Amino acid sequence: MNRREFLYGSMAGSVGLGTSATAFPIRGWAQPLSAPGSSETPAPRRLAIVNRTIDVNGKAARVFGLVQPDGTSGLTLDAGGNFDIALANGIAEPTLIHWHGLAPPWAMDGVPENPAALLRPSDERRYTFPVGRGGTHWMHAHTLQEQNLLAAPLIVRSAEEAKRDEQEVVILLHDFSFTPAGELLAKLKGSAQATGGMPMNHGAMGHGEMTGRMSQPMSSGAVPQAMRGHPMGPGMAGMDLNDIDYDAYLANDRTLNDPQVVTVEKGGRVRLRIINGATATAFTIDCGALPGELIAVDGREVQAVSGHSFPISMGQRLDIRLTLPIEGGTHPILALREGAVERAGIILASAGAPIRRIAATGEAKGPIVGLDLEQRLRSLTPPQARPIDRRFALTLTGTMAGYQWGIEAGEAIKIKRGERVEIALVNMSKMAHPMHLHGHHFQVTAINGAPINGAVRDTVLVPPMARVSIAFDADNPGRWPLHCHHLYHMATGMMAYVAYLS
Repeated sequence: MNRREFLYGSMAGSVGLGTSATAFPIRGWAQPLSAPGSSETPAPRRLAIVNRTIDVNGKAARVFGLVQPDGTSGLTLDAGGNFDIALANGIAEPTLIHWHGLAPPWAMDGVPENPAALLRPSDERRYTFPVGRGGTHWMHAHTLQEQNLLAAPLIVRSAEEAKRDEQEVVILLHDFSFTPAGELLAKLKGSAQATGGMPMNHGAMGHGEMTGRMSQPMSSGAVPQAMRGHPMGPGMAGMDLNDIDYDAYLANDRTLNDPQVVTVEKGGRVRLRIINGATATAFTIDCGALPGELIAVDGREVQAVSGHSFPISMGQRLDIRLTLPIEGGTHPILALREGAVERAGIILASAGAPIRRIAATGEAKGPIVGLDLEQRLRSLTPPQARPIDRRFALTLTGTMAGYQWGIEAGEAIKIKRGERVEIALVNMSKMAHPMHLHGHHFQVTAINGAPINGAVRDTVLVPPMARVSIAFDADNPGRWPLHCHHLYHMATGMMAYVAYLS
């Protein structure tokens, strides 16, 4: 029995992801579902937006989810096949899902009114497009509903990965609050009166307005706060961190008070697929005594980087390969909250190994997430070298006072199909911003003015007073959001658009 077979027999306590998907030989745009019994196209896989109840430190929490008919959370698809999904809205409010890491046609991207309308309650919509290459991705609402766990893994597995003798473990990280997201945002903005869970506008996010609301008003728990300045060393003094103190930090919907325990094979190899689905929290992944190899970021392979800890900002993904000791044992995989003592995580344990309790708070604060690792990353399959056809410079601005964030551009970001485009992101604020470009992957080409042949990503962190340059090929026409993946920065204006002229 190889380790993949072992995985399927031992993951009862793990996040449930399908083992493979049928490759549907069709292409297309978002469309209504075919009539029942239609034989014109193969039946799509079904995915539902649902209400769920989870336990958070002994307290029931009403949250959202994305599940298949058998209750499996999220999707696992085959690389090179087709994304053919019937998405049903089973909650009592409009919503829409963004396929983060994939490059669908613009009409199916999942940002409300850009260009598709929100999916109304009880409605269904079919999405069909080529799924592309393998990678660790995820899907989430592009509204305030994301805060209430409207997200799930979206794993695209290549044929080569399916054959590897290694166990896959998916870890989806979240920050969780019993306070409705609209109320959190109102407190951050210094509003005299919080929304109390009342409905908010459902239009597209950006230009200072936010879409969505939470479906279930909940009791107040988390208290937003402007963080004190933290001495970070040269150039980093006065940096603001963690503008929301959450009620809990979750790994696969569970806190460390009741962590997920994944059975692993003694001496086996494990591939961690880690997704930072938190709305406002960066983490450092701590593998403890286990040596790890970082082999991919944002679903794209990199030259292996060895280590025991790896930073991950909001929206980013890490694939880490571990080799377990032949004698077996218990191996916590922790996510350390940036600049704070809170942590989340799961436990890898061989059969019969004792499971010890791990505190949800550590003795030391988690590291500040910066660009040290980014500077070392090198893509295994970088884009072919070619001249830059069009350059833009964007300045990221904002302040905790009044809680207003934005992107200033000297000119509109208008491009033509076939061009190679470079964007310099300059952060003039005191908070870090994980910047995500929809519909494309880009290469990190310079950090603070120093050229690098960096990783291929879809989300890159730009720390305070830093400059990060990215380059991509204009091969997917549309009007694509480029925004901070801190939910509340995006909600208050940190979004721009990359628009094709033709």
